[in-house]
Amino acid sequence: MTEAVTPQPPRDPFEAPVLDERVLDQPAATGSPAVTAAEVRDGAAVALLVGVAGVLLGLLWMWLSPRLQYVSNGQAVYLKDTESEARIGSDGTFMLLSAGLGALSAVATFLWRRAGGVPLAVGLGLGSVFASLVGWRLGLWLGPSSDLVARAKAAGEGVPFDAPLQLLAYGVLLAWPMAAVAVHLGLTALFTPRDPVTAAPWVDSYPPAHVHAPSAPTDEKPQQ
Repeated sequence: MTEAVTPQPPRDPFEAPVLDERVLDQPAATGSPAVTAAEVRDGAAVALLVGVAGVLLGLLWMWLSPRLQYVSNGQAVYLKDTESEARIGSDGTFMLLSAGLGALSAVATFLWRRAGGVPLAVGLGLGSVFASLVGWRLGLWLGPSSDLVARAKAAGEGVPFDAPLQLLAYGVLLAWPMAAVAVHLGLTALFTPRDPVTAAPWVDSYPPAHVHAPSAPTDEKPQQ
C-alpha cells in the first residue's frame, strides 16, 4: 500500500515566502554600533601621530632637495645656471619623500590595528594632509631665507648663494594622503578576515516537487 498524497493547490509565485517558525521564535540579534568610541579614539591617535611625522618630511626635504643658486652683480640678482633643473627637482623630492612616508605610515597603522575601520582610515587621511602641510612649511622655514636682497648683500658681488626652497606644483601636497590611504585600503582588503554571511532559512517558498495541481475536469466524452 502506498500512502495517498493529498493534492495541494499550486502556490502563487508572487506570494511572499513563509519564514520558518523556529527563526521567528529566536530573539532578534542586537548588533554592535557601526562606529564605537574605541575606533574613534584610534582614528584620532593615528591622525595626531601621522601629523607630527610631518616634521620628518620637512627635515628630509630641506636636506635632500637639490639647491638652486643665485648670484648678484651688485645691482640685481640672477640665476647662476639658467638651465638648472633644481627647481623642478625640489618638487620631485618632496613628492617622493611624501609618498614613501605615506606608505610607511599606512603599514604602521595596519600593523597596529589590523581590523581597520572607517575612523582609522579617516584619521590616517586627515593626519596625512596635516603632515604634508607641516613638512612643507617647516622646510621653507628651516631652509634659506627668502630675502634675496639681504642675502645678496651678505654674500657679496659675484658670489653664488642658495635660493630658498619652493614648491611650484602644490598638487604634490596630496602625495602623502593618497599613498597612505591607498596602501592602507589595499592591506585591509587583502589581509583582514571577513565575517561569514549567514542567510535566514526560508521554507515553503515553493511547493514540493511531487505535488501538482489537480487537473481540471473536462466535458469531453470518450469516442466509441
